[in-house]
Amino acid sequence: QVQLVESGGGLVQPGGSLRLSCAASGSIFSIYNPGWYRQAPGKQRELVAAITSGGVTNYADSVKGRFTISRDNAKNTVYLQMNSLKPEDTAVYYCNMMVVTTAGSLGVWGQGTLVTVSS
Repeated sequence: QVQLVESGGGLVQPGGSLRLSCAASGSIFSIYNPGWYRQAPGKQRELVAAITSGGVTNYADSVKGRFTISRDNAKNTVYLQMNSLKPEDTAVYYCNMMVVTTAGSLGVWGQGTLVTVSS
């Protein structure tokens, strides 16, 4: 079955950097429209960054200029480079993408990885 495995979360000081990765595994032909979401304690899940098949990116205003989303289609993996991290970035980060299988296109979520920004 299709599964998204996230990694890269952890504790970092303000101004530091982290790189998240999300790899899809299973009987997958390809992936498209990957994105990253986050959910802070007591808040709703929000879109952080997304990238289209054509490479067009979309970022939340709060992370523009600091975060970069990228993908490696050959590895069915999406990344989120996070620089100049702020305490407000503390949240559980989830990846999401469409995967193409024998059953067609299916939206899949990762399990989430915790990012904590604190001194």
